[in-house]
Amino acid sequence: MLTVLRHPLAEHILTRLRDKNTEPATFRSLSHQLGLLLAIEATRDLPLRSFAVNTPLEPHTGGQLARGLVVVPILRAGLGMVQPWIDLFPEVSVGYVGLERDHATAVARSYYCKLPPLAGKRVICVDPMLATGGSAAQALDVLREAGAEDLSLVVIIASPEGVAAVEKKHPNVPIHTAVLDRGLNDKKYILPGLGDFGDRLYGT
Repeated sequence: MLTVLRHPLAEHILTRLRDKNTEPATFRSLSHQLGLLLAIEATRDLPLRSFAVNTPLEPHTGGQLARGLVVVPILRAGLGMVQPWIDLFPEVSVGYVGLERDHATAVARSYYCKLPPLAGKRVICVDPMLATGGSAAQALDVLREAGAEDLSLVVIIASPEGVAAVEKKHPNVPIHTAVLDRGLNDKKYILPGLGDFGDRLYGT
């Protein structure tokens, strides 16, 4: 199931991210802001358990997060989406899946994987761009094999082709994105997109 973030601030940030004249430092700051909005949206349904506290005036029973949370960026560009999760969820665990897209074939190869225990946790896979969907589907395969059951994918920009590819292989994985763009060009880049997210994030 695809959920597109609907918020004026998200649209404002996206426009600035798309601008080719946005410098890397500003690009990083904007990415962080948009990541916060996406993290809040993607965790709207986190379960709670009752938790009793004493306010300065009286006892009160409120809610506390009931499950652990793991965020797993797809390296390297996904690293730019991790900090918002750490800011919002101080006890979050972070894993890493390294996939590199071959620019000639658009097929990803795995070069690194380091994961905390995933069983019983909400596992969020993050990657800025969902283009062909190959890398995301491959990363979700890895996470499933490692024990993830409650799994979702969070991206900044998605293409219809990428969404369809992930939904075909992982029909029960929710996808959260800030925007669904028009489609892919002949080099498998998202249009209108914002270029190569990792290169713009790190100034390479």
